[in-house]
Amino acid sequence: MLPPTPRLPQARALIEMDRYFVLHAPRQTGKTTTLDALASELNAEGDIAALMFSCERAKSAGDDYAAAEEILLTSLRQAAEWAAWPEELLPPDTWPQAPAGTRFGSALTEWCRRCPRRVVLFLDEIDALQGNSMVSILSQLRDGHNARPGGRPFPASVVLCGLRDVRDYKVASGGVPGRSNPASPFNIVTESLRLDDFSADQIAELYGRHTQATGQEFAKDALDRVFELTQGQPWLVNALAYEITVRMGVADAITAGQVEEAKERLIRARATHLDSLVARLHEPRVKRVLEPVVAGVFPHVEPGFSDDLSYVRDLGLIRQRPPLEVANPIYREVILRVLGDPSEQYVMADPHSFVLPDGRFDLPRLLKEFVVFWREHGEVLVRQEGYHEAACQIILMAFLHRLVNGGGHLDREYAAGTKRLDVLIRWPYTGPEGERHIQREAMELKVRRAGENDPTSDGLAQLDLYLDRLTLSTGILVIFDRRPEAPPWKERGGFEQATTPSGRQVTVLRV
Repeated sequence: MLPPTPRLPQARALIEMDRYFVLHAPRQTGKTTTLDALASELNAEGDIAALMFSCERAKSAGDDYAAAEEILLTSLRQAAEWAAWPEELLPPDTWPQAPAGTRFGSALTEWCRRCPRRVVLFLDEIDALQGNSMVSILSQLRDGHNARPGGRPFPASVVLCGLRDVRDYKVASGGVPGRSNPASPFNIVTESLRLDDFSADQIAELYGRHTQATGQEFAKDALDRVFELTQGQPWLVNALAYEITVRMGVADAITAGQVEEAKERLIRARATHLDSLVARLHEPRVKRVLEPVVAGVFPHVEPGFSDDLSYVRDLGLIRQRPPLEVANPIYREVILRVLGDPSEQYVMADPHSFVLPDGRFDLPRLLKEFVVFWREHGEVLVRQEGYHEAACQIILMAFLHRLVNGGGHLDREYAAGTKRLDVLIRWPYTGPEGERHIQREAMELKVRRAGENDPTSDGLAQLDLYLDRLTLSTGILVIFDRRPEAPPWKERGGFEQATTPSGRQVTVLRV
């Protein structure tokens, strides 16, 4: 692992200034590890009693804030006992009696009155608190914070650590996002810090520590591929290395090809981390943000969209900064596979039948088979697709995945506002002399919607740029016609040849 505290240098400065602040980041990015290490550092210095405890068990209390207080105080005392502190630092054996809704704050006051050190609290999984319980606990923290200048003993610094930013605490507890409320329990927070993903250098440092410990090296192209696939998401970075070194049992130097294999294994296994993200895809707030990303259209900016966007960013599903696109290629792949899974069940063709005698993949035949599939099932599948605006892209991706994934790979690029989805098929095969080759086929997907002009010209220009980037001489433009006046479904599926602005000869498929 990497040293945790250098990942969050601002936290130490804010604690020294006696601030209350929020630390948020997606799950499994190192928040708990970082705060635990910071607490250990502060305690070792001798003038602070820093304690981290989890609020997760209080989720079961729901709106019962009295029950939530009891659970939190039990968790706090247990955490202090497990920390093996000297007796004088420990919370009292019996908390003072106080009415429900004030007991948590009263208990902290009593502990701070007795403790010879400044108390610093890290409330991990703060967003496990629900509704009235969230409001009650944070209101008591606010009251204690505001009474400190008058002499009330209370924690010098409090860190609220969770998945979401403070703006979404307002949503979770019934507040109105975006409105100032002087009585809000959230107005004492001075900063909202986000724990960032790893940089390429940090991945190299992390894997370098494995090399120091075991002698096993990661090739430069393997490091580059890990960063490209994960964009530094800490769980993915660690999971890929674990998959390669433990589950795949690779003992020699690690290559980019093994990283690619590990990526496929992780996606197929749908590990807990990936499954927890997948479970969010049909939440209305998530769908409002992700559907235009998959469809390549601009989102409908309506009241509440900014808060939905912040929420999905806090989940780690999309990038923190524009453009609006999925956070990394692994998430991008998982999202399309999950959304396309119902459609994939309709694909009856045998993947092996698309392999030519020389080992290459027969893409022209696949596209002809897709036209037949679209005529038979397209209308039904579009109606059934939950991400209706992105239905065409999802269905074609499901078809390709079913038939390509047996021996090749699909790389897909999509983002809101691009009006396209780029697809690269990579198919490894062996030549007549035993040499290894990679067949690469590029496709551009566009959708013509009601009231829009024919996208062929734009599509050819965009395909040109994509082929330039891939250094390929030809490709395929697929255009779905979703206009009400379009020809009947069973009459679509025509192939034609076209010339791109740079002079490339490409195939256009209209469905």
